Amino acid sequence: MTIIKTSRPHITRVEGVCGGRPIIRGTRTTVRSIVGYYKIGMSVDDILKAIPHLTLAQIHDAISYYYDNQEEIDRDTKENMILAGEIES
Repeated sequence: MTIIKTSRPHITRVEGVCGGRPIIRGTRTTVRSIVGYYKIGMSVDDILKAIPHLTLAQIHDAISYYYDNQEEIDRDTKENMILAGEIES
């Protein structure tokens, strides 16, 4: 298993975990998931309540990662929605 570090302390990629997408280090929680909650208007505190195994720092790091890598995460979100049948390609 190959672990790829990112510029963020709480964000990593792990070959074979969540398709190698950016995740919260030590979890299977994707940055895409955190950003999805954030984009529908959930506050950081709301996200923490919804995913209590994370810390505030991890959630803030995921949101920060998104703002520095919007194109990548938006593309990941779209691909995930296509796979789930929520939108057409």
